Amino acid sequence: MSAGVKSYAAVDLGASSGRVMVGRVSADSVELSEAHRFPNRPVRLPEGLRWDILALYGGVLDGLRAAGADCGGRLASVGVDSWAVDYGLLDADGALLGNPVHYRDARTEGVAEKVWATVPAAELYAATGVQYAPFNTLYQLAAARDSDQFAHAGRLLLIPDLLTYWLTGEQGTELTNASTTQLVDPRTRDWSYEVAGRLGIDLGLFAPLRRPGDPAGTLRPQVLAETGLTGPVPVTAVASHDTASAVAAVPADGERFAYICTGTWSLAGLELSAPVLTEESRAANFTNELGLDGTVRYLRNIMGLWLLQECVRAWGEPDLGALLREAATVPPLRSVVDAGDEEFLAPGRMPERIAGACRASGQPVPRTPAEITRCILDSLALAHRRAVLDAQRLADHPVDVVYLVGGGTRNALLCQLTADACGLPVVAGATEAAALGNVLVQARADGLAGDLAALRRLLVRSQPLTRYTPRGGTGPWRAAQARLATR
Repeated sequence: MSAGVKSYAAVDLGASSGRVMVGRVSADSVELSEAHRFPNRPVRLPEGLRWDILALYGGVLDGLRAAGADCGGRLASVGVDSWAVDYGLLDADGALLGNPVHYRDARTEGVAEKVWATVPAAELYAATGVQYAPFNTLYQLAAARDSDQFAHAGRLLLIPDLLTYWLTGEQGTELTNASTTQLVDPRTRDWSYEVAGRLGIDLGLFAPLRRPGDPAGTLRPQVLAETGLTGPVPVTAVASHDTASAVAAVPADGERFAYICTGTWSLAGLELSAPVLTEESRAANFTNELGLDGTVRYLRNIMGLWLLQECVRAWGEPDLGALLREAATVPPLRSVVDAGDEEFLAPGRMPERIAGACRASGQPVPRTPAEITRCILDSLALAHRRAVLDAQRLADHPVDVVYLVGGGTRNALLCQLTADACGLPVVAGATEAAALGNVLVQARADGLAGDLAALRRLLVRSQPLTRYTPRGGTGPWRAAQARLATR
């Protein structure tokens, strides 16, 4: 390893795949390489949709072994981030009680209304600032309350905290991910004891809160033996909600920016210093999740590239590059759907469901893969436009540029359409944004980097960025938005 350069392993688990990335960080650069990538395939059991958490942990161990091989067996630290809201239950001895339930499982159908009967939706939002989504952790807990598994639970660990526990033997609850549970007060950055008390939720189930940068233990001797790493290897609590890590890796300069973290989901919004807890914000379904250094991630969840991923799977995995090139030739805004509609949440038959939504709304029905792909990308760009405009208005926070990070940066058509729709330049970069944010928090905890602004300057120097300039006016997008709103 070169003098002044340290290597950090970022375990980054997405809803469709996991990866272990190695970040090599010095005072003036950060370089990221992939050590190992593995699928994340949920399993539908008789009792419902479950995460294959043991396969994921196996992939993590394989990845750490590969990372060590790249670094001579020495890593300065390891950090874990993943998707939000889901959790595993442990018994009194620390053993896992069954596979964690997938957020797309049907068990939360109709549960939110039962919760609101005790704590009305407006009061819940004013206390926690979390948008409504049927799979929020709060609703999952309400759905699980009467189960035998829940009755025997002594501890609840969110997914990245569960994997960290298996790696280290130590338990904690990282704050940025905890803020997605609908049980945290974004003003105090602590649990909302009032909400939990009114709903009969025992916050003692959760391990103590950790902040990004806090120590989370060291790799257990068994993990060192299995991965070939030379100990001790510290594990650092990063911004363990993958979106929090991704936002930390937005290569922004100043405060007048919006961001869109793209992948299975699109998370579009602003970075603020305080939450927006107004009734108008609740009605617009914006969430206030916690970020690095006291920031608030004020954003809207959009279904994202899940729509295209499901279509590509249904079409037998055609060449994506060729499909996007053909989609670029399809007339724009011919048909659009609401990319945030719960109708598209469940897996399966996505091309037919998109065509059916267009038919039901009286629009031309897309029939070919290219036409359906263009419908999806136009719809996502339109959803990005609505989120960016709404966020500026609700937070009274104007922006001059949109930063797009994550897997969608590889989709040049989506990036250009987003610039066209927003009427703002889009700067795309940091494809592996969550892993980059993960690594940078580890490096900062290790003394190699400074504040959030310094982390971002390091990214700008190190990462290739592509700028997309808006083409034409936003009139057609305004018309499409109005058309969609009338249906």
